[in-house]
Amino acid sequence: MSTCSTVSHDLGEPVSGTAATARTWLLLEQSGPWGAKALTSSHLDPALGRALEAAAKGTGVRIALIRRPGRHADSGKPTTRQVYVAHTVPGNVWLRSATTRDPRDLLDLDFAALGRGEHAGFDSVLGGRPHTGDPLALVCTNGKRDRCCALLGRPLAAELAASGVEGAWEVTHLGGHRFSPTLLVLPYGYAYGRAEAHAVKEVLHSAQEGRIVVEGCRGSSAWERPGQAAELAVRTAVREYAAEALTVVRTDGAAPHWEVTVAHADGRHWLVLVAQTASLPPRPESCGVSALGSPARMDVVAVHELRSSAALAS
Repeated sequence: MSTCSTVSHDLGEPVSGTAATARTWLLLEQSGPWGAKALTSSHLDPALGRALEAAAKGTGVRIALIRRPGRHADSGKPTTRQVYVAHTVPGNVWLRSATTRDPRDLLDLDFAALGRGEHAGFDSVLGGRPHTGDPLALVCTNGKRDRCCALLGRPLAAELAASGVEGAWEVTHLGGHRFSPTLLVLPYGYAYGRAEAHAVKEVLHSAQEGRIVVEGCRGSSAWERPGQAAELAVRTAVREYAAEALTVVRTDGAAPHWEVTVAHADGRHWLVLVAQTASLPPRPESCGVSALGSPARMDVVAVHELRSSAALAS
């Protein structure tokens, strides 16, 4: 059976620079089925979903629904729901946990503050506290958006949970259906494509130790897509895998060419040239979409280490 993910895989489409962009992730547990736009087409009150979308718009916060792998029964009775919020910008990475019996409590959050990396309001509104467990492994399983996410994502999530991965959750949408199964790892916010259980376990073990696995990595959600590709290119070039070692400090230019400045915590800087090209040949970019398209890809043209004076001038 030909799907968007099999076509992408067979064409060798690169995954770097394709992660969803969000400085901060807000995750709400919601049992039961999910529609294509889960915040307004699930068992969550659609009016609440619309209000949350409006509150988060333009703040750098991305909201998603999560549920535990397995059967998705929803009794409809009030239950205690898990809530997570994670900020992914290096130098201020954190993951907070809370519970609520009324998801309308989330409307009392200061979304702009969350987008800036401030969690005091989350703590006061929801009783948030630092997450002390394993890193979160969020697997996209929303088949209503794309069948690949259900066909490939749900078995992966189930396998992770069955093998004892405590941080395994299903999530509504991570973008890039053609890279299914797709995965987001928190707190650091790196996304992965074409994920397999054994590789995910390595990714999670590394995250537990504050390291990033670059194989299969789509990029950090903290950066726009040119920055994602540039940061991964520097990691690969200098073999730097510490999670918070690199920061995208500047992006100049516009599609299809960018100059991205990446800084190391030790003071080193690199200038990375990134070009946007089209993935060929044209093909449906998602299952269920008949129109042909050429997905944009981020190609790293060059990586130059800057002298200290040049870095300061940037």
